[in-house]
Amino acid sequence: MEIEGKVKMVGETQTFGNNGFRKREIVVTTEEQYPQHIMVEFVQDKTELLNNYSVGQSVKISINLRGREWTNPQGEVKYFNSIQGWRIESLQSTQPAEAGIPPAPPAEAFAPADNLNEEDHDDLPF
Repeated sequence: MEIEGKVKMVGETQTFGNNGFRKREIVVTTEEQYPQHIMVEFVQDKTELLNNYSVGQSVKISINLRGREWTNPQGEVKYFNSIQGWRIESLQSTQPAEAGIPPAPPAEAFAPADNLNEEDHDDLPF
Protein backbone atom coordinates (compact mmCIF):
# COMPACT_ATOMS: atom_id res chain seq x y z
CA MET A 1 0.00 0.00 0.00
CA GLU A 2 1.03 3.60 -0.46
CA ILE A 3 0.24 6.95 1.10
CA GLU A 4 0.80 10.26 -0.70
CA GLY A 5 0.78 13.72 0.85
CA LYS A 6 2.81 16.56 2.34
CA VAL A 7 5.15 16.03 5.26
CA LYS A 8 3.70 17.68 8.37
CA MET A 9 6.25 16.44 10.93
CA VAL A 10 9.42 14.34 11.05
CA GLY A 11 10.28 13.04 14.50
CA GLU A 12 13.63 12.21 16.05
CA THR A 13 14.86 8.62 16.25
CA GLN A 14 13.88 6.99 19.54
CA THR A 15 15.65 3.98 21.09
CA PHE A 16 13.84 1.52 23.36
CA GLY A 17 14.89 -1.35 25.64
CA ASN A 18 18.18 -3.12 26.17
CA ASN A 19 18.29 -4.51 22.63
CA GLY A 20 18.41 -1.01 21.03
CA PHE A 21 15.10 -1.12 19.12
CA ARG A 22 14.87 2.13 17.10
CA LYS A 23 11.75 3.90 15.84
CA ARG A 24 11.14 7.18 14.02
CA GLU A 25 7.78 8.72 13.11
CA ILE A 26 6.64 10.93 10.26
CA VAL A 27 3.22 12.54 9.80
CA VAL A 28 1.89 13.02 6.27
CA THR A 29 -1.19 15.09 5.44
CA THR A 30 -3.12 13.69 2.50
CA GLU A 31 -4.34 16.06 -0.20
CA GLU A 32 -8.00 15.20 -0.68
CA GLN A 33 -11.41 16.69 0.10
CA TYR A 34 -11.05 15.71 3.78
CA PRO A 35 -7.28 15.71 4.46
CA GLN A 36 -6.04 13.09 6.91
CA HIS A 37 -2.96 13.34 9.13
CA ILE A 38 -1.40 9.88 8.92
CA MET A 39 1.40 8.88 11.29
CA VAL A 40 3.80 6.32 9.82
CA GLU A 41 6.60 4.70 11.80
CA PHE A 42 9.92 3.57 10.40
CA VAL A 43 11.86 1.04 12.50
CA GLN A 44 15.46 -0.14 12.90
CA ASP A 45 17.65 0.63 9.85
CA LYS A 46 14.67 2.20 8.00
CA THR A 47 14.74 5.20 10.40
CA GLU A 48 17.60 6.65 8.34
CA LEU A 49 15.37 6.89 5.26
CA LEU A 50 13.75 9.98 6.80
CA ASN A 51 17.01 11.97 7.04
CA ASN A 52 16.50 13.73 3.69
CA TYR A 53 12.88 14.79 4.19
CA SER A 54 11.47 17.93 5.78
CA VAL A 55 8.16 19.66 6.47
CA GLY A 56 6.27 20.71 3.35
CA GLN A 57 7.73 18.15 0.92
CA SER A 58 5.34 16.03 -1.14
CA VAL A 59 6.10 12.34 -0.64
CA LYS A 60 4.90 8.84 -1.41
CA ILE A 61 5.41 6.27 1.36
CA SER A 62 5.15 2.51 0.85
CA ILE A 63 3.60 0.98 3.96
CA ASN A 64 2.60 -2.25 5.64
CA LEU A 65 -0.31 -2.45 8.10
CA ARG A 66 0.66 -4.32 11.26
CA GLY A 67 -1.63 -5.68 13.97
CA ARG A 68 -0.92 -7.49 17.21
CA GLU A 69 -2.73 -8.99 20.15
CA TRP A 70 -1.80 -8.32 23.79
CA THR A 71 -3.22 -9.68 27.02
CA ASN A 72 -3.03 -7.24 29.93
CA PRO A 73 -2.33 -8.33 33.54
CA GLN A 74 -6.10 -8.52 34.22
CA GLY A 75 -6.47 -11.09 31.42
CA GLU A 76 -8.20 -8.73 28.96
CA VAL A 77 -7.19 -9.15 25.33
CA LYS A 78 -6.36 -5.91 23.49
CA TYR A 79 -5.55 -5.32 19.84
CA PHE A 80 -3.19 -2.70 18.39
CA ASN A 81 -2.59 -1.55 14.83
CA SER A 82 0.37 0.32 13.39
CA ILE A 83 1.37 1.69 10.01
CA GLN A 84 4.96 0.81 9.21
CA GLY A 85 6.87 2.47 6.37
CA TRP A 86 9.55 0.68 4.39
CA ARG A 87 10.19 3.13 1.52
CA ILE A 88 9.74 6.88 0.98
CA GLU A 89 10.23 8.93 -2.16
CA SER A 90 9.84 12.58 -3.07
CA LEU A 91 7.06 13.50 -5.48
CA GLN A 92 8.15 16.15 -7.96
CA SER A 93 5.44 18.13 -9.65
CA THR A 94 5.43 17.80 -13.41
CA GLN A 95 5.60 20.95 -15.52
CA PRO A 96 2.29 21.70 -17.29
CA ALA A 97 2.31 21.94 -21.09
CA GLU A 98 2.76 25.53 -22.25
CA ALA A 99 -0.79 26.83 -22.70
CA GLY A 100 -1.84 23.66 -24.48
CA ILE A 101 0.32 24.38 -27.54
CA PRO A 102 1.37 21.15 -29.25
CA PRO A 103 5.02 20.72 -30.22
CA ALA A 104 6.05 22.00 -33.66
CA PRO A 105 6.26 19.41 -36.45
CA PRO A 106 9.73 18.51 -37.70
CA ALA A 107 11.29 20.64 -40.47
CA GLU A 108 10.98 17.72 -42.94
CA ALA A 109 7.21 18.23 -42.91
CA PHE A 110 7.69 21.55 -44.74
CA ALA A 111 10.26 20.38 -47.31
CA PRO A 112 8.94 20.02 -50.89
CA ALA A 113 8.47 16.48 -52.06
CA ASP A 114 10.87 15.39 -54.81
CA ASN A 115 8.22 13.62 -56.87
CA LEU A 116 5.95 16.66 -57.44
CA ASN A 117 6.06 18.36 -60.80
CA GLU A 118 4.56 21.60 -62.07
CA GLU A 119 1.27 19.98 -63.19
CA ASP A 120 0.60 18.47 -59.74
CA HIS A 121 0.87 21.95 -58.22
CA ASP A 122 -1.63 23.60 -60.49
CA ASP A 123 -4.69 21.39 -60.30
CA LEU A 124 -6.98 24.05 -58.84
CA PRO A 125 -10.08 24.73 -60.99
CA PHE A 126 -9.68 28.54 -61.02
